[in-house]
Amino acid sequence: MGKLSILNIIQDTTVDGPGFRTSIYAAGCIHKCEACHNPQSWDKHNGKLYHINELLEVVKEADFANVTFTGGDPLIQVEGFTELATLIKKETRKNIWCYTGFTYEQISKSKKLSLILPYIDVIIDGKFISSLHKESLLFRGSSNQRIVDVQQSILNKKLTLWGKENY
Repeated sequence: MGKLSILNIIQDTTVDGPGFRTSIYAAGCIHKCEACHNPQSWDKHNGKLYHINELLEVVKEADFANVTFTGGDPLIQVEGFTELATLIKKETRKNIWCYTGFTYEQISKSKKLSLILPYIDVIIDGKFISSLHKESLLFRGSSNQRIVDVQQSILNKKLTLWGKENY
């Protein structure tokens, strides 16, 4: 079992996807978006190391909450988050959302990054762009970011946006 550098874990949040969620904030980000709401997350060393089994137990304790990987950028630690996502899918019925500064196209074309895709239900992709920020956007900070239905995208072999009437 690996370890992940984590800034924070927030249980029962309702802002990082639909319903109650356990949000796991990854330390480490290469995107360094202007006006980032969480710049302390850029440095992977600002996090606390957690064994993946510890994180799995936190997720399992929240019976009714689904899961969100956010940060920072979870895909900076893609191997560990893939391991965690695999266990979550194997041991629970929870859906997993993931926020990343990478685009879906970048992820799906990368041998390394794409390993997580079979275990993620929804990806909110793309860098935060402050000039495109709108408070009214559903589950995202700027209008360039997309809410991608990963499993439908894999099935359809083309990018498919998540429901909610495509927000």
